[in-house]
Amino acid sequence: MNRLCRASLLLFVPLLFAAGCQEKATAPLPANAPRGVKTLEIGAVDFASQNVYSGEVRARHEIPLAFRVGGKLVERTVDVGDRIRAGQVLARLESSDLALTLRQAEATREQALAEARRAQELRRKGFISEAALEAKVTFAETASAQAQLARNQLAYAELSADASGVVSAVLAEAGQIVAAGQPVLRIARDGEREAAITVPESQVGRLRPGVSAEVRLWNGRRYRGVLRSLAPMAEAATRTYAARVTLLDADEDARLGMSAQVVFAEAEPAVIVVPLSALIQQGDRPAVWVVGEDERVRLRSIEVARYTDRGAIVASGLHKGETIVAAGAFLLSEGERVRILR
Repeated sequence: MNRLCRASLLLFVPLLFAAGCQEKATAPLPANAPRGVKTLEIGAVDFASQNVYSGEVRARHEIPLAFRVGGKLVERTVDVGDRIRAGQVLARLESSDLALTLRQAEATREQALAEARRAQELRRKGFISEAALEAKVTFAETASAQAQLARNQLAYAELSADASGVVSAVLAEAGQIVAAGQPVLRIARDGEREAAITVPESQVGRLRPGVSAEVRLWNGRRYRGVLRSLAPMAEAATRTYAARVTLLDADEDARLGMSAQVVFAEAEPAVIVVPLSALIQQGDRPAVWVVGEDERVRLRSIEVARYTDRGAIVASGLHKGETIVAAGAFLLSEGERVRILR
């Protein structure tokens, strides 16, 4: 029995000690103790806002290729994504009619030249007038020009690349009847690469050609860029302005069609920035608690220029060197004394 009592006492004493310690650790502050708050001393900081636009990598020069004559497309030797070289034949038209036209024009030319030679001989002998000779010579020159035109048109039945690049689009298929000048292929020429973006109306006034930018690709690569062009008129459907940003140090990792983000960093003069947690609403205006030298808070309305992910940029209402409540603003009342937490 005594052994059991001693064991009970040994367990009871630590419990009393622990309870006493817990009561001491959680003892409440006096009822009239100032509320503890985190504060921030106002200071002007250099601020750079970032405007980010989504787009894609494009070639600076994208050329639609078309036949100079119309006809039936009988062969296309390339497809989307194929690399091409200057002078390579890309497509052909059915050319039998053009060949017949050329033979007819050449026969007419030969006949006209023969008649002009006979007329010259007759003129030397005095059998025809000078005007008749000139008519024959003029007809021979016209027939020669027609034959050269027919020869050119037959050559136009083959569509050749005028520069090296990549086929970015196929706009016609074999068997299709195409008109003269109708695009058949679109070629992205080798050389400069650009990011094609659109700029909303609210931001177009901030940008000018020549502004520096950073182009970020989803593969992790980043490139220096410069705004090359900005459309003077908005697109009717989207009300946005088309823009092109040149990649100054583009390499083979900047592939055509890749998604890109273009970042324009806009430096601003030193501004006052307060955390969003410091703001409360006073009527229809934002306000902050300003801590006075007597450690009492007073509510002050401010004017916010704009909100950012770094905080609110203050246009007026605060001055450098003042102290505001940075957190816990909703728990305070006018004139309340606070305890600044370090």
